[in-house]
Amino acid sequence: MIESMKVAVLIAAAGMSNRMKSDINKTFLLIDGKPILSHTINKFEKSKYVDQIIVLARKEEIDYVRENIIEPGGFKKVVALVEGGSSRQESIKNGLKILADDVDIVLSHDGARPFVHVETIDSAIEEMLELRAVVVGVPVKDTIKNVFDDGSNKVYLTPKRALLWAAQTPQIFYAEDLRRAYIYAERENIEGTDDSSLVEKFGLQVTMVMGSYDNIKITTPEDLVLAELFRKSLKEN
Repeated sequence: MIESMKVAVLIAAAGMSNRMKSDINKTFLLIDGKPILSHTINKFEKSKYVDQIIVLARKEEIDYVRENIIEPGGFKKVVALVEGGSSRQESIKNGLKILADDVDIVLSHDGARPFVHVETIDSAIEEMLELRAVVVGVPVKDTIKNVFDDGSNKVYLTPKRALLWAAQTPQIFYAEDLRRAYIYAERENIEGTDDSSLVEKFGLQVTMVMGSYDNIKITTPEDLVLAELFRKSLKEN
């Protein structure tokens, strides 16, 4: 069934790098001699199911991404380089606008997650066919505390850890479902921290599927230290 469907991924790389304390986009930083974004794109280039890759970048960085990442990488599946928005939600919305009508399944992925395994991408797509909407993630290892929203940091709840997952990307949906969720979010003025939260508020059931703990989002200088430890997996997957 999947072989007859067209699959596209939207890779968000238009974010700021405030927490990285860097003057350049975090996805341009090098790991093993290549930009993080190049490693990320390569994972989807290797997927047996992904047909199209759309990269979302800041307007002033589009030429840089094309000339220093996409062209040198020789990526054959990249079909578009699109201007992102002021938020991740805006960027994905821009990507959905140029998504071809014949795309059946759409993935969204953070450009700063280069360690996602190709096997994870492909197995999650297969699971999505059964479950309709899936998010790659991992069960949390730490105890989580809920605190009051008054700045006091006083705890009011310790949720059951066995029920908590850390959401990662890719997040995978039928293209029409994600389009409709975004239209609903815009109409209702809903802002979500990820795509699945918009799909949930639209009323669809989202299911977590197992990812890996090394699928980190490189956001801080400390993450770069971890990235160096994980870089071997870039060559293995």
